[in-house]
Amino acid sequence: MVGDPHYFKELTPDFILSSVEFFGLEPDGHLMALNSYENRVYQVGIENDVPVVVKFYRPKRWSYSAIVEEHEFCFELTSAELPVVAPLLNAQGESITVVDDFLLAVYQRRGGRAPELSSIDNLKTIGRFLARIHTIGSRARFAHRSSITTIANLHLDTEIILREFIPKDLRPVYVELIKVISELIESDLETALKLSEIRAHGDCHSGNLLWRDDLPNFVDFDDARMALSVQDLWMLLSGDQMEQQAQLDSILEGYEEYRDFDYRELSMIPTLRTLRIIGYSAWMARRWSDPAFPLGFPWFNSQKYWEKHILELREQLYELREKVDY
Repeated sequence: MVGDPHYFKELTPDFILSSVEFFGLEPDGHLMALNSYENRVYQVGIENDVPVVVKFYRPKRWSYSAIVEEHEFCFELTSAELPVVAPLLNAQGESITVVDDFLLAVYQRRGGRAPELSSIDNLKTIGRFLARIHTIGSRARFAHRSSITTIANLHLDTEIILREFIPKDLRPVYVELIKVISELIESDLETALKLSEIRAHGDCHSGNLLWRDDLPNFVDFDDARMALSVQDLWMLLSGDQMEQQAQLDSILEGYEEYRDFDYRELSMIPTLRTLRIIGYSAWMARRWSDPAFPLGFPWFNSQKYWEKHILELREQLYELREKVDY
């Protein structure tokens, strides 16, 4: 099953419900698929209790040890009374349940709405909690999760795009563009080596924040890695340069109430954004044999998509060259 790109076909309703029962809960038969492509996530009703959220990890993406690190980080954060959604423990007192070839985790369902990032108060609040998360994240290192800030990621991502996906007529332009971008990023990453990495959320955008009771609830630590602190800040920014600067100032105002911030990291935002843009395309490329991806992203791998992608990279090249200030 693990080598089969259609492995998630094994997740029939009966299998999902029996897995929850094996975890140690009694499902009531209600089941609803939630929006997730990398893994498969379901809301499952529980007899005489509130529903739970069950995540089946994509086989072979993370090792068992790497998932343990994700969960242990979440437990550290919740022990400090931070608003983080950590996994529940099964009947054996473990956070990972193994059913056939699948690793799964079960979470308390926590409702909430998307945060209003136009609110200065909300941004300051997010900054305060990120500082507390980062303080704990700085106390240890991941042993089984790689760093976000490495040139190896860029090489692997562009390799799969060039090998299987970029249209022939766009290949020369893409190759030349990536060559220049790689040189600039490699230089920036040498600078990053002088800065301190921490255990970070890694994918801290508004979709992974649930606003509830005037607090941001941080969910989905699946992409937690070693990273610069700024990694968890820049993805919350949107709009033009002035708008992003104002948002960042508010986040940092709250952040520095609890933790010092190394302002040298701000120069890494264009590099991190470029790595993210390329990485997102490479992610869809790697998963294209998963039937959910052509259905969920029908616009991917079209001539128009790659033309737009190259345009985005040209804009990023300008930022990298001009060292856009934040």
